[in-house]
Amino acid sequence: MHSANDLKAMLDDPNDFGTFGRFVETPVDEMPTEMREAFAFTLKLRGLVPGPHKIWAANPTLLKTIAPIGAYFQTDSTLSKAEIEIATCVICGRWGAAYACHEHEKIGEILGGLDPAKVEALITGAPTAFDDERQQTVYELASTLAGVRVVPQGLSHRARQVLGDSGVADVTVLMGWFTAVSLTLIAYDVPANATGLDQ
Repeated sequence: MHSANDLKAMLDDPNDFGTFGRFVETPVDEMPTEMREAFAFTLKLRGLVPGPHKIWAANPTLLKTIAPIGAYFQTDSTLSKAEIEIATCVICGRWGAAYACHEHEKIGEILGGLDPAKVEALITGAPTAFDDERQQTVYELASTLAGVRVVPQGLSHRARQVLGDSGVADVTVLMGWFTAVSLTLIAYDVPANATGLDQ
């Protein structure tokens, strides 16, 4: 049984909080060689070292393996930016990672060109709809995968017809990728306003 003083000491523990949520970043000039190489690789690939990549840098092999997936969705995906943000905001809402929800609420509106009310509905799980057939299909598929996780034959057929198998694969892998992003941020309790080290 912990005493009140033990509890206060645990709550006041400075090691419980770092530079990015509870994660303590290593300044670039103090990084071991392998970590610095993975950090530089990500910076070259993405132009920055975003959110969870700061944490994944602690495992350089993982970062070098996983960073290209995020870069793929920035440049080479079969999905438009709006479609990517629809699926991303749905999975953000599913996991509720504060940092991811905060960031993609802005990204969905600014870069995805989505109506703010629709972005809010995507994150909160409220019903919404899209006039664009592809966007609507991505929304239905993503909502189903994040919710009941059973894709009915009709939706499967419609998604393959509208998005193609390559598009369906993009939606599913994007949601898996963003689940990894969200759970990483949750594991380190990264708040919505986190900035991390300026490096």
